[in-house]
Amino acid sequence: MKSKSPLNYYYQQELKRQKNTLNLIASENYPSPEVLFYSGSLLMTKYAEGYPKNRYYQGCKYIDRIENLAVDLTKKLFGAEHANVQPHSGTQANQAVYLALLKPGDKILSLNLLSGGHLTHGASVNFSGIFYQVHYYNLDPSTQKLDYEAIRKIAQEARPQLIIAGYSSYSLQIDFAKFRQIADEVGAYLLADIAHVAGLVAAGLFPSPVPYADIITSTTHKTLRGPRGAVILAKKTLGTKIDKAVFPGNQGGPNLAIIAAKAQCFFEALQPEFKEYQKKVLENAKTMADFFHQKGVKVISGGTETHLLVIDTKKSYNLTGREAASILEKAGLVANKQMIPYDSEKP
Repeated sequence: MKSKSPLNYYYQQELKRQKNTLNLIASENYPSPEVLFYSGSLLMTKYAEGYPKNRYYQGCKYIDRIENLAVDLTKKLFGAEHANVQPHSGTQANQAVYLALLKPGDKILSLNLLSGGHLTHGASVNFSGIFYQVHYYNLDPSTQKLDYEAIRKIAQEARPQLIIAGYSSYSLQIDFAKFRQIADEVGAYLLADIAHVAGLVAAGLFPSPVPYADIITSTTHKTLRGPRGAVILAKKTLGTKIDKAVFPGNQGGPNLAIIAAKAQCFFEALQPEFKEYQKKVLENAKTMADFFHQKGVKVISGGTETHLLVIDTKKSYNLTGREAASILEKAGLVANKQMIPYDSEKP
């Protein structure tokens, strides 16, 4: 008799937890049954190093068609000239961009991690901070919003090779046109990391960086409601560099089950109901922000124009983010702690 794996118990407990809590973590989302199906399908058994019609393994006839479909749907969804759907994560997508465009020691200008930037945008403990010189811009101390003139001055002083726009916990819209102007003034590439807002961009509810950025990276599991993975969009002239940086540059065989799930999520995002869903997301986030305002709670940047918002629990409740998240979890509300601009607490 075949014994039952103990893994099943933990799986069932996690399923129960997800069903009985309200998940408010902005970087987590629930994909459709179809996306879940492809994520765990038999496609995961296929090795396919390389790209369609240029593989290092045989038996890729239908695998090639799946990846090509994912690429075509991505380009259609965002209006991009080139797309690579192979990156396993947002971190690897950003790593591939740096590998394609920069040399070790080159300069990056990005938003400070403490103000809403991402680990891969130059944190000292991350590869981006180890291999590159990182210069930071910050949010305005009083408004907690992007100050484009201040960013321009820092860019002119630092003369970076790459400027990053797009963040991990910034709740307002981004003027990518202004970033393009700044990048042009100093001769820098512009990378838009839209991991959080990609679904809103796809629905036309957030400014698109496609006309302005040289490269765009995004995860697929946040507002896009896809599998855990990432994509890179690029100007056609940079397509070959990006593809080589992904494979063989920083990863081997792609996960074809996840690529199929990405194709499914892109297909779903092209449907009319996806835009209606994203509208509801924005309405709900704004309602929550407005409610906090009414209660006198400090909302970072004054509110939200996206799916996420950050509150100052220290000023409003005399709780650290960690303490607040722990209390909420006991009440069945799952949120996450986060550094806020000019935070006095340790991460």
